[in-house]
Amino acid sequence: MNVLCLLPVNETQSERLCAAVPADTVTFVDRDVVSDEQIAAADVIIGNLAPARLNAAQNLRLFQLNSAGYDKYAAPGIVPEGAIMACATGAYGQSVSEHMFAMVLAMMKRLPAYRDCQREHDWRDLGPVTTFVDAQVLVLGAGDIGTHFATLASAMGAHVTGMRRSAVEPRAPYERMATMDALYDELGRADIVFSILPSCDATRGLANEKFFAACQPGALFANGGRGDLVVASDLIAALESGHIAGAALDVTSPEPLPANDALWDAPNCFITPHVSGWYHLPITLENILDIAIENLHHLAAGEPIRNAVTL
Repeated sequence: MNVLCLLPVNETQSERLCAAVPADTVTFVDRDVVSDEQIAAADVIIGNLAPARLNAAQNLRLFQLNSAGYDKYAAPGIVPEGAIMACATGAYGQSVSEHMFAMVLAMMKRLPAYRDCQREHDWRDLGPVTTFVDAQVLVLGAGDIGTHFATLASAMGAHVTGMRRSAVEPRAPYERMATMDALYDELGRADIVFSILPSCDATRGLANEKFFAACQPGALFANGGRGDLVVASDLIAALESGHIAGAALDVTSPEPLPANDALWDAPNCFITPHVSGWYHLPITLENILDIAIENLHHLAAGEPIRNAVTL
């Protein structure tokens, strides 16, 4: 079994991967310089190879993504027939949730605005702030990342409701669990709305004028999932009217966000450039490697693959 690893692993991590497949060949190469010959020889590819280059993968059995999202590979014919694609769900809970929680807390305490005042040498009191204590938090997408965020919010004293496509009984850190058909009722109860929803037909453009109008006045909105969830002009209008008190965004549509995009200058909008889920937190790459190694063992044993994606 030839394994092609496109992850930016260090020496210790490469040794760990090689030890997991001692009788096989592991090739480490940057995905920007990988050759068609290396792709063609691979039985397993670990890392997000550009979709257009998968047509060179003649022997592929397992395509292990380093991302939790897989929408770029979902169209028919991108992943070679007969190959299993697996995502990295479970790797990003800590990194994305901590980043988004920090953004929301900063918004609640007006820290971005105080930073602006500092740059202007303006010693000014910006007035009341809010708290997680007794806040109603709505998590759209109560999976790994959403649950990590819910844990942080709950630890700060918030009451957290999770939303999923299918009904399940609530358990800590969630006090309540709702299904997406109750979305507009739940939006009206939430002080903080955090979305980690993936990109699909049901979610693209979901956060639109109707969505923001359903939020209670003064709510905070945070998006760490996919930028195409949001109709940007509708979010800007909700911020300008003050109906939405602030927005914390690590994702936008498009990405990168053009320098002249109106979203940059929307009031009380805090934007970071889709960095919460990369490898800035070292544990994330370790988690991805753990999933890849587990799936190499499953593949060799003919066992079900963790995080296998149904296309």
